[in-house]
Amino acid sequence: MNTRTWKLAVVPALLMTLAACSSNQASTPAVSPSPQPTAAPVEASAQPTEGPKITPAPTEAAGVTVGESKQYEKIAISDWKDDQTVVVSKQNDKLGPISSGELKGSYPQSLYFLHLDTGEYELITEKANMMLGDAKLSADQLFLLYSEFSLGDPAYNVMDLGSKKTFTIKGDTIAGAMGADWADKDTVVGPAYSGGAYTATTSMKIAPVEGLGGEGLIVVRQIKDKIYYTSNSKDSLQMLDLKTKAKADLDIPGTTSVIPSTDEEQMLILQYKENTQALLLSGTDGKNPRTLVEGAELGAVSWSPDQRLITYSVTIEEKGTTNNTLYVYDLSSDKSVQIAESNGTMTTSWSPSGKQLAYTERDDSGSSSSIVQLKY
Repeated sequence: MNTRTWKLAVVPALLMTLAACSSNQASTPAVSPSPQPTAAPVEASAQPTEGPKITPAPTEAAGVTVGESKQYEKIAISDWKDDQTVVVSKQNDKLGPISSGELKGSYPQSLYFLHLDTGEYELITEKANMMLGDAKLSADQLFLLYSEFSLGDPAYNVMDLGSKKTFTIKGDTIAGAMGADWADKDTVVGPAYSGGAYTATTSMKIAPVEGLGGEGLIVVRQIKDKIYYTSNSKDSLQMLDLKTKAKADLDIPGTTSVIPSTDEEQMLILQYKENTQALLLSGTDGKNPRTLVEGAELGAVSWSPDQRLITYSVTIEEKGTTNNTLYVYDLSSDKSVQIAESNGTMTTSWSPSGKQLAYTERDDSGSSSSIVQLKY
């Protein structure tokens, strides 16, 4: 695999104005350039599951060969420890059903490492009457950030994987965490229920971010020494310099998400534009953002480790049916290749080598995950 890191090319000729999805196209969204469709642990007490379903390898397109796909039912993959180990959330029958609330009768979801070579599940953490999920490892893999809920909004926890000590991100100064993402290997950042943003370190120090107090924030992401955010009163992307405390409006209205690149030199931005949504690529200064894709509704955005490939999904609602298609965008060719189709929502995560892509589908029946082999 080519391990070069792909940087943003600010070349006007590469700017792409892409068509929105048309209502008479049920299975192929109007996304330009048009993607070429393809045919498409170690705990003895962990419950066994059925073996993965294998889908034959489709053909090569857009400089990316999409290979064999394996489906794992009734689990949600959220991260990778290494190329043979993924972090998953799945039902834990041993804890017994949830005893009260809107989830009464359902079984709790616990967190595991799934060892792909053996198919065994290694328990990370469990909690009676709780749904645990959205687990992400710190960059040094010493800590795990995850959510838990049984009734109402989720809470966010940080676990030391060595000692298993865990704390919840909450306190008098922030009330609680509305969201949470790793800012670096030792720090979590997100919007606070009390208003503004917070930081929480792995040493359990929780504090509001100076300069962002009071106002309700929606998007909060940290890249190096800058925090990018939107607020209830202003959906344009703004930036706070943590060193100088200076603020700047990056003039990107309708921002709904910011996804930093691995080297923290670039960022992907999801932006609402009237009846469509756009995926933008920009440097961290927010200048000269380049439109990669437009569609009715976009999601499942993530970077490959070498930053050459970007995943995204396009969702179309038609006649009461949701059609969701997952693609990989190749920055070296500015072309996309189709990976999968689904009737539910999708999330994605890359293996450390970039040779495997995991995607999770969620609908009313639950979650299932698939791992696709990629060559480029």
